[in-house]
Amino acid sequence: MPRDREKENMHIRLVGLNARFTHSCLALFCVRSELERYCPLADVEIFQGTVNDGYYETLLRVTEGGPDALFFSAAIWNSQLVRRLVGDCRRLLPQAALVVGGPQAGEIAAGLTEGCCTIVRGEIEAVGQAFYDDLLQGRLQPHYAGSFLRLPHRSLAFPYREEDFVRHLRHRHIYYESSRGCPFSCSYCLSAAERGVWHKDLDQVFAELGSILRHRPQVVRFVDRTFNDNPGRALAVWRFLVPRGGETLFHFEIAPDRFSGEMFDFLAQVPPGMFQFEIGIQSTCEETLAAIDRRIDPQQASGLIRRLAAPANIHLHVDLILGLPHETRAAFLTSFADVFAMEAQYIQMGLLKLLPDTPIRREAEAFGYLFCAEPPYGVLASRWLKHDELADLYWFCECVEKFHNNRFFVSLWQYLRHSDEDIAGFFLGLLAVCRQHGFFQLAATQELMCSLLSRYCAGRADEGLIRDLLRYDWLRCGHRLLPSCLALEAGRESPEATKGRLYQTMPAEYGGEYGKGEKNHFFRKAVCLRLSPAASGALGLAGAGDGSDLCFSAERDDSLFRFNRVLVC
Repeated sequence: MPRDREKENMHIRLVGLNARFTHSCLALFCVRSELERYCPLADVEIFQGTVNDGYYETLLRVTEGGPDALFFSAAIWNSQLVRRLVGDCRRLLPQAALVVGGPQAGEIAAGLTEGCCTIVRGEIEAVGQAFYDDLLQGRLQPHYAGSFLRLPHRSLAFPYREEDFVRHLRHRHIYYESSRGCPFSCSYCLSAAERGVWHKDLDQVFAELGSILRHRPQVVRFVDRTFNDNPGRALAVWRFLVPRGGETLFHFEIAPDRFSGEMFDFLAQVPPGMFQFEIGIQSTCEETLAAIDRRIDPQQASGLIRRLAAPANIHLHVDLILGLPHETRAAFLTSFADVFAMEAQYIQMGLLKLLPDTPIRREAEAFGYLFCAEPPYGVLASRWLKHDELADLYWFCECVEKFHNNRFFVSLWQYLRHSDEDIAGFFLGLLAVCRQHGFFQLAATQELMCSLLSRYCAGRADEGLIRDLLRYDWLRCGHRLLPSCLALEAGRESPEATKGRLYQTMPAEYGGEYGKGEKNHFFRKAVCLRLSPAASGALGLAGAGDGSDLCFSAERDDSLFRFNRVLVC
């Protein structure tokens, strides 16, 4: 006879294995809320580890104390580890209930012996009473499923407790959902299975965000698939956050075509670095966008992203996917050039993943896809890209990731963006230099990348201008000495000589930079550079016709990249 586990205070451990320590697993907290609702006598415990922890130690911690039930959250990045853990937990705890949920739950069960665990498909809030009754009576079935968007009455409880912020969420990113579902049906995404969006009441959202912000988290990540699908509602949340956000960074996934003029006006006033937007462009090839059911106008999106970028106060991540249908090598490079021109600070170029249960996976044969058999199911070739072509483009993406997606060369990219540069050709040439010098096997330091850029740009008509832009960015990143690869050309005034000259000519007090009696301290901390007229003009500095004298302060500015402040003397 099955024992009455509810009366014995059933011990349930919820297991999440994050990609890194700073992440947290929202699913565990949602499952805990449902267990407290349906199994009020159960003792529910949350365990969060990472995929980088030692396996044996993780197994010991997961099974410690012999819990009556283990719930695992399975995603792309941890599914192989979860499968291994479930198999070993079954050996160690033969009587325990093992439950696996999340987008990879079905794939995990397929790799285990039949009956090893119970699979939950869909959202835990929609599974229903029968699952909990079976859990408490020790008679779990192999499969349960539910759909939140199909429930006649929908609600989401706040998943966090006050003590979570001290224990489970301390020094971690806080994940929060103000809505569930997605208005798009992109063929490569699991959200394509169900179209539609449900929103929490705004009063509930404000109350929950207030509870989170009392703990001053470093990062709050909204997991809404398209946060601004309702522009007015998105603006209301932003208006709530800005005066209360303090030093917290808020991350949103947004659609580029759902903005109002009022939203742009408000966002232009947001403090630098408070908001981060992830914008899914994926491709600018119209045939590709139609094939993946991603209905956006690339030209309209470009204009809107440029408008978002203009105030330089919101960190913009723009996504491209390598390996989509109909996108040849030339088409992908065109998409890259189009996105580069949008002026986002970060271009995230990911490899297409053919996830199980997605429309594109079902069309894999028709599209000629060859892809990895194990997670994350990365594409290897397609009808439009042979494997060697795709491999070359993969390293192209890695080159852009290393050189573009940081604060090291902001002025260079801005210069190339506003010239007639073939930017795809530029990065292809830079990639060749990187491969020649084994760059991808080395630590990607700013000095090494400066060295490779200097080598690559040698002999260009604008070589001197580019080298000065590299010097400018090097010094405002906080370095006090130029590296050998950026040594000044013969005949140029040295930084030490420039500092001595400026010390003699600058007044005893200078605006808001230094007051009376502070001049010596200012120059002792500052680094100085005489910039060429061409570089001064490219940077839009005053007095560019004769070049510019610059003092790089030891203090940081309030820009997105927190550069050292630059005084044009």
